[in-house]
Amino acid sequence: MTDQRIPAEDVPVAIAAYLTEKTPGASGMALAGMQQIAVGWSHETWLFDATWQEGGETRSAGFCLRRDPGNALLRHLSDLGEQYRVLKCLGGTDLATPKVHFYEDVPNVLGAPFLVMEKVPGECPNPWGREGRKYYAEAAERGTLPASFTDALATLHNIDWQEAGLDFLGVPEPGTNQFALREIAKWKQLIELSGHGPEPVLTDLICWLEANAPKTDRLALVHGAYRTGNLLLKDDRVSAVLDWELQVIGDPMYDVAYMLSDLNREGSDLLSNLVPRDMFFERYEAATGLTIDETVCGYYQLLYAMRSAAFWMSASGLYRDGSSNDIRLARTEWSIPVVLERAARDLGY
Repeated sequence: MTDQRIPAEDVPVAIAAYLTEKTPGASGMALAGMQQIAVGWSHETWLFDATWQEGGETRSAGFCLRRDPGNALLRHLSDLGEQYRVLKCLGGTDLATPKVHFYEDVPNVLGAPFLVMEKVPGECPNPWGREGRKYYAEAAERGTLPASFTDALATLHNIDWQEAGLDFLGVPEPGTNQFALREIAKWKQLIELSGHGPEPVLTDLICWLEANAPKTDRLALVHGAYRTGNLLLKDDRVSAVLDWELQVIGDPMYDVAYMLSDLNREGSDLLSNLVPRDMFFERYEAATGLTIDETVCGYYQLLYAMRSAAFWMSASGLYRDGSSNDIRLARTEWSIPVVLERAARDLGY
């Protein structure tokens, strides 16, 4: 398919015209501080500020624009339209999320679907870099951010997702293993689309996951990748939960397992490089009324191993077949045996 996206350097002019059209009575729309963020692999992201004249007054606002790159790592699972709907629903809840303004699914503005939302104040330190690890270690010492981080996850899991209108995500039957089996099927499909050759350990892992899928009694909105790096932080508090691509209605232990995984803490004893384990258990359980089931979390950590393998197979496949020239995707090929070797150990090889 021919890439019809307008060049990045033409985006400011196009989006200024678009915002003028979408803002009745606006004139003199001017954008400043436009920067394309170099993090994330699923969508192209720009941050900018806009000023304009309206009703004889000067108005201003900060915006975040996400555009479909046409070759997203998650392929068909990465849907900006769904992200828009989710964030729209979450706008009426207690969870801190960006306010969404517009979504366009036709390519006549930027050459591809895009989403416009507010630019939330805050920073997002990279948890894998030296400076980011230092930031989180110092925040852990102060104590405020670990509590806010835990509270935000509890708030997420306490959302009345039916009242919020999130049942369009699909609702597994409570008291069954439908949630886990749906996740397995989702990632099996991504593996098949990647074009990657067979991996015996992965096949064994999938069979084990299907045979041991746990039942889910309490359903919640699950983020799917709740960790440092997917949140905006301001004044040692979570100012917004980001990265709404993997959300599902399912077992809240799926998010807790991601928190507990040592893959998200670079050798640190702190969960997600930030939260003391005992504090997390006590505060999360008190806020949600749930008891953390570490056996179930262990299962979901193996499901995350399968999901990680699917990610990296998809990413490296995009580079291999020429869909992307992002060298970062090529490097993910190295991660596949690392993930599978770890899964083999956990399976008792």
